[in-house]
Amino acid sequence: MSSTVKNLTVTCNPPKDSDAFTVGDWVTGVVNLEVVKECHIESLSIKFKGKAEVLWTERHGNTTHVYHSKDKYFSIKHFFVRHHNSEEHGDNEILLSNQNGETYSSIVNPGCHVYPFTFQFPVMDMPRSFKGSVGKIVYLLEAKLSRSMRIPKKDKTKISYVPRADFSCIPELMIPQHESKDKKMKFFSSGTVAMDVDIEKSGFFQGEGIKVIAHIQNNSSREIKPKFCVYSKHSFFAEGRRRLNTKDLVKEVGEPIPPSAKTMVTRIITIPHDMEPSILDCKILKVEHRLRIFSQVYLDVKYASDPEIKFPIVILPVTQVPGEAPPPPAAAAASAAGLQSRSLNTPYWNPQPTSWGIAQPSAPAVSQPNDPPPPPYEAYGMYPSLMDFNN
Repeated sequence: MSSTVKNLTVTCNPPKDSDAFTVGDWVTGVVNLEVVKECHIESLSIKFKGKAEVLWTERHGNTTHVYHSKDKYFSIKHFFVRHHNSEEHGDNEILLSNQNGETYSSIVNPGCHVYPFTFQFPVMDMPRSFKGSVGKIVYLLEAKLSRSMRIPKKDKTKISYVPRADFSCIPELMIPQHESKDKKMKFFSSGTVAMDVDIEKSGFFQGEGIKVIAHIQNNSSREIKPKFCVYSKHSFFAEGRRRLNTKDLVKEVGEPIPPSAKTMVTRIITIPHDMEPSILDCKILKVEHRLRIFSQVYLDVKYASDPEIKFPIVILPVTQVPGEAPPPPAAAAASAAGLQSRSLNTPYWNPQPTSWGIAQPSAPAVSQPNDPPPPPYEAYGMYPSLMDFNN
């Protein structure tokens, strides 16, 4: 027996002049409903929400434990048709009207029906869209059709979100970093290797170059090579546990340095344009980056453990509004990487008058979970070392 409801789909218009939406952007689209015969619907709604979620399992002896955590940022629900007994009348649950300013009918005739909607991304701190091995940050639109004595029908679509860069100066991202190390070699090599490394700042945009200046004193009995690596760390938190994944993103090798030699190595390590930005403003997952070169970049000494230095760096998304000048190199991303708070009480600005099928958005209720923030990294011990380049 064929179903009365042939199709229910939600379609979102793409962002203008960009690959992703950002804070304050308007999200427009339609819900398409196709029915083959007249039917009565109890409710038809469209929900706009953002959330983070992590989920993984671990074996402990004969027991499998599931680790799960959620963090909701906002949820806004608009009704085209609402059941007359519904008690959902909150600020974020609005009944929309049609082109003539009238409520939509609950009796739907055979054919295709189009229900337009408009939402606005909340003006608040939210991390970018993300998909990892055991966690995700998603922003989506979900349409739901409810009928009496029937299983509700749903459809949803995900939309990409990137925080807008904050052009105010962020001193923490502009501070130069310096590290030094003097390590005695063992096993088949004798002597020491001394490293003194500087990088000009901590925050870098996608496509920008990291200038590394390293003074290397090879007082060992073997030739050494400076090696540079930018890698990412994905951390997922749930129920007091952490799941960690690391991945090498950029690897480069410098010229050999002979025994009993001292040299200064200057190198520009270019961050790929498509490298994922850092995420530091989510309570249940983080995306961090390190430069290993004696600190994100490293020396590989044969038959010995590698003397290394690691610099924490922040990768910032390039989110530029057409017509605006590019932001200064470390100014763009407190909000983009979660380094600076933005007021949750910022008022909405509506560049368009209210039209049919569009309700004035109100500031969404921001959930305040009672869960404590994730434990500090120190509680989990040292990070696992990356694989050697020779492997």
